[in-house]
Order: sequence, then C-alpha cells, then structure tokens
Amino acid sequence: MWEPYKKGFKAYLQLEKSLSENSVEAYLGDIEKFVRYLQDVNILKNPAEITLKDLQQFIKWAAGLGMTATSQARMISGIRAFYKYCLVEKISEKDPTVLLEAPKLKRALPDVLSFEEIENIIAQIDMSKPEGGRNKAILETLYSCGLRVSETVNLKISQLYLDVGFIRVIGKGDKERLVPVGSIAAKYINIYKNDIRIHIAVKPGNEDILFLNKRGTKMSRVMIFMIIKDLAKKAGIKKNISPHTFRHSFATHLIEGGADLRAVQEMLGHENITTTEIYTHINRDFLRKTLEQFHPAFKK
Repeated sequence: MWEPYKKGFKAYLQLEKSLSENSVEAYLGDIEKFVRYLQDVNILKNPAEITLKDLQQFIKWAAGLGMTATSQARMISGIRAFYKYCLVEKISEKDPTVLLEAPKLKRALPDVLSFEEIENIIAQIDMSKPEGGRNKAILETLYSCGLRVSETVNLKISQLYLDVGFIRVIGKGDKERLVPVGSIAAKYINIYKNDIRIHIAVKPGNEDILFLNKRGTKMSRVMIFMIIKDLAKKAGIKKNISPHTFRHSFATHLIEGGADLRAVQEMLGHENITTTEIYTHINRDFLRKTLEQFHPAFKK
C-alpha cells in the first residue's frame, strides 16, 4: 500500500534534494520502520490519513523497543522529510509532524585526539607493506584536510591540485569545495600515487579513484574504519576512535589555535555554521580543563 509513496519519496530525495546514497537509504529506512509498525498494530491507513496521535504512538512504541533518543530524533527527521514530500506532491493536505516533538538530546562532544595521539596512530603503520604507504596517505589526508570518510574513499586523482596545495572535494549533496592540503599529506599522496598505486591492476571504472584496495577497486568506508581501529589498538589508545575522529580533531585543533569559525565551516563543508559551532563547545571545555589544571585559584 505504501510502496508507490516510498518509490516517489526516493526519487524526490535523489532528484530534488540531491542527497547522497547513504542519506537516501537512511530516510527510506525511517519510513520502512514506520510502515512496519503500522502493519504490526494493524493500522491500515495511507499517508494522508495518518494523524499526530499515530506518530506519537509510533515513537512511544520505538522507545519501548529500547531505541535511543538519538535514533528516535533521527527517525522523526526522516518522517518529517517524507511529509514535506507528501505536501509538495499533494499526497497529503496536512502535515501531521508539525506538532511532533523529538526527544531532547544532550549533544555529546565527540572524542578528540591530541596531535601526539594522531602521530602515534600513524606511527603504527607498517610501511614495509604496499598498503602501508596507502594507509599513511589516507590518514595524513583525513587529518590534514578534515575530510569525511565518504569523501576520502571517493577522492579522485583528477581532483588533486597538489602543486598548488589544494584538493577538490565532493561533499554532501554533491557540493564541491576546495580544501587546502598540507605538505606532509601531499608528499604521501604523491608517494602512494606514483610509486605504489601504479603496480595495482585497476578494475574498469576505478581508473580515476585515488585510494584502491588490493583488487583494484574503490575502498569501502568500513575498511578505513577497521584500519583506524586496528592502528589505535596497537597505539594503546582507549578512546572511541573512527575515521570521523580525525575530522573532529582537525576542526578542534584549528579552533584551539584561534582559527576563524567561518573558515573552519568552509573547510569542513558544513552547510550550517551551527554544526561547526559544536567545536567552540569543545574549545570551551578545553579552556576549562586548562584552568582547572594550571590555575591555583580556579574553583571547579
């Protein structure tokens, strides 16, 4: 009954909103959960007939299953996007999500690595192996440019302007941005590209992809995640670390060093500066810890 609406919503997200494949799948997953709930409780309604009470009961049901507040808020966001589509396409005349309240979220500050910890993680790479040179180039790029892991796996050779110190990144919603690349990252990208990558048998369609796996195809995000987890373990670092930790650390170190918030927003590719502002909270936390540690008269 909901299949045509889901198909239409998918096309709307891809064509009208230009969202990435991952975002589209996430939104469709939210709607799929809602449809499954409607089937479980035997509510046979189409989107136009859904009420605020139906949605509230659904959120209550999701919470009862142990879904976290963050997951609930994410799901509500997906349902809101679906009803925006329904209004645009005149599937529904009313938006039942208008008064739907998302659970209050405490914005958790992500783990941040110090420069020394990043150096320690990178030092664990076995440079005697061909993938060692590739992994070093990847980690140096993640930290030097603050890239998302999806931007890193999709990075193309034709997007490198290393001679002038920039790379062209395709971010969320296919938005392009130019990001400065540090001399160390540029050095290891060149070593990998010129001395290691040339020995890989590249599969058709991957000729322009910079970072390749042993099979000559694009690396997966999970693969980079596993590489970083393994290196962090070898370095004896107990923090919760992922490729995104390098991006968080990049931004935090910039702001702690006094960088302009707008410049950091531009480099991270944040559409909204409020997303970038989380790093000012990290910075304030850093200042407080500094005072607690070094100021004799500072009262906690």
